[in-house]
Amino acid sequence: QVQLVESGGGAVQAGGSLRLSCVVSPYTDRCMSWFRQAPGREREGVAGIVTGSGSTYYADSVKGRFTISRDNAKKTVFLQMTSLKPEDTAMYYCAVSTKWSISSCLRGAAELSYWGQGTQVTVSS
Repeated sequence: QVQLVESGGGAVQAGGSLRLSCVVSPYTDRCMSWFRQAPGREREGVAGIVTGSGSTYYADSVKGRFTISRDNAKKTVFLQMTSLKPEDTAMYYCAVSTKWSISSCLRGAAELSYWGQGTQVTVSS
């Protein structure tokens, strides 16, 4: 069983920044990702990382604004979000893939196996 605990969400104005954190247990070399879900909208994968190598993936909608990173010693994956837009408003979830390949992870196509309870991000105009 994998446990993930997200934190760091909040309410900001457009153009602001937030940093989300996800503590993972157990923490191993794997594909980790962040996805978001807004009411009435489909789930959207926004970023992924291979924790061993640090290689990353970003959705086009967040490329250049969001940065995914990890601190292996702290067993934590981060999502730094800058230049936030109202359309970024959503519940953000951290997820782990137990069946993955480097290729699938870095295309944002790895199957999501476990995710946390989510953290709400609200961006006002």
